[in-house]
Amino acid sequence: MANNEEVIEELKKIVKQKGLKYTEQREIVLDILINAEDHLSAEEVYNQIKEKYPDSNIGIATVYRALGFLEEVDLIASIAFGTEGKKYESNAKSHHDHLICTSCGKIVEFLDDEIEKRQDKIAKKNKFKITSHSMQLYGICTDCQSK
Repeated sequence: MANNEEVIEELKKIVKQKGLKYTEQREIVLDILINAEDHLSAEEVYNQIKEKYPDSNIGIATVYRALGFLEEVDLIASIAFGTEGKKYESNAKSHHDHLICTSCGKIVEFLDDEIEKRQDKIAKKNKFKITSHSMQLYGICTDCQSK
């Protein structure tokens, strides 16, 4: 897991490699996600920017563009919620998988060593080299089950 400054430096390096102009807007969006405790929608990122950076003058369209770029260069990841859009998180966190409630949208992060070992075993059996993976399990959380 990288610290915030390392992730921001990685962003600067990627932008330079791509021959793009470095923008404070991308850095602010990335900063919000690095420090987020939850997975955030674009609107939630935008609302946090307005709260934490009131002088930034970043519009929602800029937030969407920055999120698209940051996901494209693998600094953030998203979970799709169909017509309800995406929720984003920083890739600076250590590896984990997700349980997702299809009723309320709650996301629970988990890591299970047995699942990780099983995936490695399956890959080895099939002579496959895993470069990355994402596991998302969908269901109904305990709060929604009791409604």
